[in-house]
Amino acid sequence: MCKWLLCAGLLLGVTTTGLAADISPARFTTPNGMTVLVLEQHFLPIVEIHALIKVGSAQDPAEKAGLANLVASLLDEGTATRTSKQLAEEIDFVGGSLGAHAGDDFSSASARILQKDIDLGFTLLADILQHPVFPKQEFERIRSQILGEISSDNDDPGHVAMKAFNQLVFQNHPYRWPVNGTEETLNKITLADVQSFYAKEYLPNQVILTIVGDVTVEQATALVQTHFGSWKKGTVQPRPAKKPATIDKKVVQLIEKDLTQSTIVIGHPGIRRTNPDFYAVTVMNHILGAGGFSSRLMDSIRDKQGLAYGITSHYDTRAMPGSFWINLQTRTETTNQAISSVLSEMKAIREAPVTDQELAEAKAFLMGSFPLRLDSTAKMAQVLAQVEFYGLGFDYFSQYTKWIERVTKEDVLRVAKQYLNPQHYALVVVGNIAKAKVRH
Repeated sequence: MCKWLLCAGLLLGVTTTGLAADISPARFTTPNGMTVLVLEQHFLPIVEIHALIKVGSAQDPAEKAGLANLVASLLDEGTATRTSKQLAEEIDFVGGSLGAHAGDDFSSASARILQKDIDLGFTLLADILQHPVFPKQEFERIRSQILGEISSDNDDPGHVAMKAFNQLVFQNHPYRWPVNGTEETLNKITLADVQSFYAKEYLPNQVILTIVGDVTVEQATALVQTHFGSWKKGTVQPRPAKKPATIDKKVVQLIEKDLTQSTIVIGHPGIRRTNPDFYAVTVMNHILGAGGFSSRLMDSIRDKQGLAYGITSHYDTRAMPGSFWINLQTRTETTNQAISSVLSEMKAIREAPVTDQELAEAKAFLMGSFPLRLDSTAKMAQVLAQVEFYGLGFDYFSQYTKWIERVTKEDVLRVAKQYLNPQHYALVVVGNIAKAKVRH
């Protein structure tokens, strides 16, 4: 019996030391401009059909944040020929799944189906992408549902802190609002806004369609032509890339809530996914705070000082530069000590090389866990679409571990100095502010 990590890799034709060269999908562009990627995997009789649409919350009008998410959420709530109930019943009857959602840079819709029902999967996915009717009743219901989620999120100090942090880091930038918007912006969205956004943005020449599983390239090509061939291409809206404003001082926001703990988020603008330093930053961040119990932040803040149960650092890389942040919860009376300790660790990794052991352990984890990102048809389809979206090239699958392996201690020190700033940052604290007496 083999270890699960290795088995997952073998199922996809990969190993834990590197990905086999056969993860190279067939790629073609349809006459209406859709990019199609097909990866044959005949190990299980399952097919994932995944559409990445190049529009997300970053394209929301500033006063109507949440529009892209609302549009995506309504795609499977009724089409010209099927009600939402009929869509759900048809996919449930064959044990498949169908859904759509939005993110910051793109939206997605997907169908997962048994190979014998592949035509139905294409039929339903094509229907919700090309013929949604956005019924008024469903529009009101889904908007109310999202408003309820937002209201619930507002009771979560972690969500409140991240929302405030994003508004500090991404001032006047498309990333400043949550994907699902706010109560104020969502209430401004009309059904006409939804219809207009869909008509303008949901175009075949805005779609990357990935098909992964028990299907041949010839079958997939024919199915794409049958189900998407009549979709009319349109004019793609301009996408001006914006960089977040530079934070050139400490920016602090303190939010009063009657809690026994302080929720802390501290960070600043980060990098985009296509930054050539992405792999060195990934290793550096793993050592600093993304590596769980082996990270410096966990060792210092949790194990040695007992200030928090957990602490993590993140580099959120997107189409435009994202953000870097560290988040934790600590007792109200230890708020200042925790913040000072976080800043000390940020400074320390900028001032001296990491150890050989830290570097080796970080690289071993990142390389060893890579196949787990690809251990299902759904994950593979999503990753393939994003590799195409970001223009990473299909050698990404065979080269990822080599790019991580090449990172040196000097690289880690260089990117820490370049992309970490313990002097200029945004700090958000949610909790009993009067008792915490935040000094930063």
